[in-house]
Amino acid sequence: MGLGRVGVGVGDGAEPEELETRKRGGSEATDAPAATDPPEVADGAVPPQGPPAADDESSTGGRGGKSKWVRRSLVAIVVALLVPALGAEIALRLNYTGEVSDGTYTRGQDAIWLGHAWVDGRKTDADIAALAGRLKSTGIRDLYVHSGPLEHDGTLPESDYPKAAWLIESVHRELPGVRVQAWLGDKLATESPDGLRLQNPATRTAIVASTRQILAAGFEGAHFDLEPLHSGDANYLDLLDRLHEVTRADHAQLSVAAHQIDPLPAFHSFWGTVTNHPKWWSQAYFGQVARRVDQIAVMSYDTMQPLQSLYGGYVAQQTSLALEVTPADTDLLMGLPFFHENRFGHHGAAETVPAAVRGVRLGLSRTDADRTNFGVALYVDFAATEADWTAYREGWVR
Repeated sequence: MGLGRVGVGVGDGAEPEELETRKRGGSEATDAPAATDPPEVADGAVPPQGPPAADDESSTGGRGGKSKWVRRSLVAIVVALLVPALGAEIALRLNYTGEVSDGTYTRGQDAIWLGHAWVDGRKTDADIAALAGRLKSTGIRDLYVHSGPLEHDGTLPESDYPKAAWLIESVHRELPGVRVQAWLGDKLATESPDGLRLQNPATRTAIVASTRQILAAGFEGAHFDLEPLHSGDANYLDLLDRLHEVTRADHAQLSVAAHQIDPLPAFHSFWGTVTNHPKWWSQAYFGQVARRVDQIAVMSYDTMQPLQSLYGGYVAQQTSLALEVTPADTDLLMGLPFFHENRFGHHGAAETVPAAVRGVRLGLSRTDADRTNFGVALYVDFAATEADWTAYREGWVR
């Protein structure tokens, strides 16, 4: 998530003269004068041998046959990739159709990610008042306030959140019942040599100590966003087990930002092989994480979908997949894109709040319409527009 996130051209390779020859439809010999009749040959003499007749190189294993084989193989590969992808996109579009169930609105379990300005001294009492006015009469119960990032060794300087006590006290005064959690994250060294290494036991121990530190500062929970976190990472599961012991003893929340779930079986393995960035988690691994925390918030944006209908269908699918494996006593939240960017992986015109909200309601309706511990999480406060807030209120809060 972070604070804020082919076409292939193939040159012909021919020289200009060769290209011009090809345009004319043959070799340079094609334009030479026609040959005269062959001379007469005396009886018993061997006639002069000209060049052999052109044969079909595809049958003799020549260069032309290899070229045809390569072209056909490439076409087969492209078809093999495009047909499933096209089928998946059609399925997403169909997934966006249908009716939502009555009552699939906020359960008062929603959350919002807040930027670092809330704890570093840039915000004032006037900002608190404005935030309170914004959040009242919504379903927001948790604030994930950026209070890190963690150092690569897992430690957290107290200087990173000097105004935490002021924020927590102000929120409790202006928004009774709303919890303030410390949003802690870092880049993992899973796809580059630089970053936090969960495989290091000392690093995991330091993260646990940092969690005790922020709870002692008055935060009512710890919200972790560690990326890119590959599916099946056992070190992360070990860390969550240790963290939950700490938060449970302090009567605090343990929550995490979760990667999306494979839209196709084992898609993370395929994508990881192709790009070295698996991106998705298996549904089974998602369930393993969900069983170890109090809240799990799916980062259901940055989906590469080009149309609102496809994005909404994707969110509906993600909602259903997450509901199927999240325990009933774990809060499941689906992320809403309260930001606007255009880059690879995110199309601002497609990934909209209305599309996401409808997708969430469709997935909820089809899978577990009466689920209580369910909500949405808004990413992120400093990039949100009035249109985003209106869509959230009208589509989800009601």
